[in-house]
Amino acid sequence: MRAVRAVSGLWRWRRNPLRRATDLAEAWLALTALLLVALAAPLIGVLSGSAAHTTLQRSVRAQHQSRHLVTATVVRELDAAPPATDPELLGGDAGSRVLARWTAPDGTGRRAAVRARLPDPRPGDTFRMWTDRRGDRVARPLDTGTATVHAVLAGAGAALLAAGLFEAGRRLVLRRMLRGRYARWDREWGRVGPDWGRADAAG
Repeated sequence: MRAVRAVSGLWRWRRNPLRRATDLAEAWLALTALLLVALAAPLIGVLSGSAAHTTLQRSVRAQHQSRHLVTATVVRELDAAPPATDPELLGGDAGSRVLARWTAPDGTGRRAAVRARLPDPRPGDTFRMWTDRRGDRVARPLDTGTATVHAVLAGAGAALLAAGLFEAGRRLVLRRMLRGRYARWDREWGRVGPDWGRADAAG
């Protein structure tokens, strides 16, 4: 729609004895806006998406290096408690609250109350979870596919935002041009209006 609106001003390129300088200026404005929307906005989107992809992939590698998948063993099931801040389960199924033990990546034994995605946990049941180097539970690391999707969405959003800004700029400039035109019309009418229709006005 923005491109269509920008094209709407191109009709002023047509030669016409009544064409004013402002009509030609509006045509140039429409052409400039069209080129920006069609060329510059996609380029901004590609560059933004590429930058986001590079940053996110760097974050993916960092997370996979600092987070470790360990096997925890259920010691016993605990009474249900209000959802806490378990980073692995936020935004998803609350799971079962259990007392579990596991070995941290540094070799130390850990024992704590966590939530496990087990429908009916029993002592000795095992489940997998992500921890940091110290053995504290952390959220699952971002995967490559999800990072790519986020980068694509970021690029598309940047392109749409740029196109919107170009269209807003075109409308702002056009509005100022129209105000200037109406002001000139008012001055002209103020000069010739009192004599309009008088028989001797031509003289």
